[in-house]
Amino acid sequence: MSEILNSVNQRTQLVGENRLELLLFKLNSRQRFGINVFKVREVLQCPPLTSMPKLNSLVRGIAHIRGQTISVIDMSLATGGKRIEDLKSAFVIIAEYNGSVQGFLVGSVERIINTNWASIMPPPKGSGRASYLTAVTEIENELIEILDVEKILNDISPVNTDLSDDGNEKWKVEDEGKQQKIIFIADDSSVARNQVKKALSALGLEIEMAKNGQEALNRLKEIAAEYGDITNRVGVLVSDIEMPEMDGYTLTAEIRNTPELKNLHVILHTSLSGVFNQAMVQKVGADDFIAKFNPDELATSVLKWFGNE
Repeated sequence: MSEILNSVNQRTQLVGENRLELLLFKLNSRQRFGINVFKVREVLQCPPLTSMPKLNSLVRGIAHIRGQTISVIDMSLATGGKRIEDLKSAFVIIAEYNGSVQGFLVGSVERIINTNWASIMPPPKGSGRASYLTAVTEIENELIEILDVEKILNDISPVNTDLSDDGNEKWKVEDEGKQQKIIFIADDSSVARNQVKKALSALGLEIEMAKNGQEALNRLKEIAAEYGDITNRVGVLVSDIEMPEMDGYTLTAEIRNTPELKNLHVILHTSLSGVFNQAMVQKVGADDFIAKFNPDELATSVLKWFGNE
């Protein structure tokens, strides 16, 4: 127990410092990829895989790991490459996204590196790989590609973005004075941004979006400069945590330290899970923390900050 608490304390100290840890891996080539360590449960040599009828073509099979049945996705196939053939030498990264556990089949796993979100940049425009990349960074003069796992998972099993009883009046902002305010969304994944936008569009409010924390902070300051205080125009910010240049924790901390922004309601909306998050959320001063992706839960949280019961 003491080791767990020490780990929580150490990682909590990174909040507001814009840092992250990446697990580096390869697929079928020399190109290195990265995945946030927070999302990784364990890494193991590829276990026996059981083929099942009607599996998605990107799913190589089902593995039984520690009493749990897990789908194993070929990450090379999922990113437009060739399938990983040598399963005996391959590895599976067990990770949790959006409340479910998946296995990612990779060619090899290397090491964990500690870096800064400020050095994580959006993928180059016009890049053929940009469709499945959420960010890139440079480590030891080598480009590391960070995959948009949410896009890959959505391609395999699309997320439902519809609110229950979509036409129901409970999904409308009741206060007429707040009906002119906007919802601001910050997320580096184009798939995740559109999922949130589609779910919250049912509320009948204007929506504005940004691709990372720094872009969101700059735009919020522009709005505040025009309206005097950000809450005169923006009703709530829905922000991812993992974003290039500036993560959601640091964005929230910056908002709380900026007089014209500090009263903005902030909802952190993330596929991250684990025991660290609530301590981190409280430390930076977010109003709410919601795991992706439950459209009703998200809409209910947004409406709470618009004054709906």
